[in-house]
Amino acid sequence: MIVASNLSKRYPGGVEAVKDVSFQIEAGQMVLITGHSGAGKTTLVKLMSTIEKPTSGSLVVNGQNLSAMRRSAIPHVRRHFGLVFQNQKLLFDRSALDNVLLPLQIAGLPRREAIRRAQAALDKVGLLLREKANPIALSGGEQQRLAIARAVVNRPTVLLADEPTGNLDVESGAEILEIFADFHRVGVTVVVATHDQSWIERYHPNVLRLDHGRLL
Repeated sequence: MIVASNLSKRYPGGVEAVKDVSFQIEAGQMVLITGHSGAGKTTLVKLMSTIEKPTSGSLVVNGQNLSAMRRSAIPHVRRHFGLVFQNQKLLFDRSALDNVLLPLQIAGLPRREAIRRAQAALDKVGLLLREKANPIALSGGEQQRLAIARAVVNRPTVLLADEPTGNLDVESGAEILEIFADFHRVGVTVVVATHDQSWIERYHPNVLRLDHGRLL
């Protein structure tokens, strides 16, 4: 599913965020990326999601080498990913439903089908009754659940997240953990960068541990 071979990312100024990393993630696995602040977790998630391009090495997802991919092909590949970040990038001038509808509108789905799927995604994260609310009226945990609904509405095969519980209290964080676990149980590949050790204690996932850009 996801195969990294000698993957490295160097930023301007000579900062090497990821150094010669190799790993393999099978379809349907739950994998956590852990490590100290600045270890390279976020960069690795951005490489896997094609937000960043590696300086060297290769990254193959579903048989496609992202490292050598033309820029014009990237939007098609991203449809296979659901992306959740700490900064959810929600649209605060639109309702919860409209936020979730956006990826489906971009994909050109007929409106009736798009609304049905968006409502199903909201129901999955427990927000169907808040579909008309603007994100500003939602709690931090609800906003994160809204971001997850938007990430999965295109039915991705891989769900990638960077510190999805980082800004949440313990109770809200536990709810988010369980939502990710639910997607894993139905066969979605889940890859999460996190400091939160409760993921390991509760779900016993595979772990990629980074230390100053290198995989331990």
